[in-house]
Amino acid sequence: MATFVKFTIDGKECMAAEGTQLVEAAKQNDIYIPTLCNYEGIPPKGSCRICTVNINGRPATACTTKVSEGMEIQNNTEELSGFRKAVVEMLFAEGNHFCPSCEKSGSCELQALAYKYTVLVPAFPYMNPARDIEAWHPKLMKDHNRCIQCKRCIRGITNAEGKSVFAFGKRGHNVMINIDPETSKNINDELAQKAMDICPVGAIIRKEIGFKVSIGKRKYDKQPIGSDIEK
Repeated sequence: MATFVKFTIDGKECMAAEGTQLVEAAKQNDIYIPTLCNYEGIPPKGSCRICTVNINGRPATACTTKVSEGMEIQNNTEELSGFRKAVVEMLFAEGNHFCPSCEKSGSCELQALAYKYTVLVPAFPYMNPARDIEAWHPKLMKDHNRCIQCKRCIRGITNAEGKSVFAFGKRGHNVMINIDPETSKNINDELAQKAMDICPVGAIIRKEIGFKVSIGKRKYDKQPIGSDIEK
């Protein structure tokens, strides 16, 4: 039988099973903590840092922290909102994002967070990197211009043999996530769609389904990110 613990988030008393990820525990208590690299069903990595909260006065990533008795958590503060906005701004400045032409526009988590934190023009200079698009795969397209290297695809998309369909290539500041030509050979439409869905941005696109859901009717066109949790 699970042991339940009490903790507070922004002064609200909450309860969850001991050892639950803080992001999930907050969700169970109708509190939204933003994430980009975290995804339900795959192990957390804490790589994007946007879920950073203050726990008992110290910063920690909510996706890799498990709740325990008596935790005092700050989630919505001016400092944390400023930090999260800066992370979103850096991700836009580091890549080549052009939302109006993106198949994921309206369903993109990065775009939705930019609206949430009122990002108009990034405070950082655009890097404008020269990046390619992998279009050789029969079912998928990988746009390195939009990739934020959250690693969701590496951790969550495996073939029938349990091998990752995506893998890191190159090193240092040139590192990128590629479609592995061997493990991706025989993926089906279902796995290709899952790969597109698991990507928080428009970096992984399943071919031949363009604008299946029209702009204006997509997930975050209907309601802001997190509003389905906060009631």
